[in-house]
Amino acid sequence: MKTAKAYKGLPMEGPIAAWYAKITLKDIHRHRLMASQLVKHIPAGGRVLEIAPGPGYFCLELAKLGDFQITGLDISQSFVDIAQKNAAASGVKAQFRQGDAANMPFEAESFDFLFCQAAFKNFSQPVEAIAEMYRVLRPGGIGVISDMRSDASLADIDQEVRGMGLGTINAFLVRWTFKNMLIKSAYSLSGMKTMVAKTPFGKCKIDTDGIGFQVWLQK
Repeated sequence: MKTAKAYKGLPMEGPIAAWYAKITLKDIHRHRLMASQLVKHIPAGGRVLEIAPGPGYFCLELAKLGDFQITGLDISQSFVDIAQKNAAASGVKAQFRQGDAANMPFEAESFDFLFCQAAFKNFSQPVEAIAEMYRVLRPGGIGVISDMRSDASLADIDQEVRGMGLGTINAFLVRWTFKNMLIKSAYSLSGMKTMVAKTPFGKCKIDTDGIGFQVWLQK
């Protein structure tokens, strides 16, 4: 039996992963801001999981803010390799491994906090991924899904790209990707609530900001 692909679109491997790591490094301030906003929800010494961390920039920024046990899980082996190299170069403690968000290689109740940023819309089994988030969270644990929303306007997208500090060519490519690919896979707020309702979480809280939203889940 053929196994279903864990993600939508092209695989983020090789040169594509390297290009993505390069352009998102220019937007490192976003990862620093996100880490500073979320750190207050993580207990001292807590175990943290980032799902689909890509090059690992959020994990590295979070590691600088506290003595956490940080793990990143990504379907892309290229991203795992890049993130491991970035962690070693930064001198921070974080481990990265390859795996599927809908079938995580972790025991139940392993993490105090989990985060998924700009990747959820690409999962081919989103409901199963949310159910897995519930399974690996400890009782009282918090999960946050941060992603693009389907009703983001073209003006919102233009403003988002301008804030990334990219050169002309990369800004064009990123803007085109947002407008012609990513928004087609993005979910509405009602769509997210419907999916969460199908999992043991049952309900969620959603905040909106710019082109995206943050879905707050608690076990």
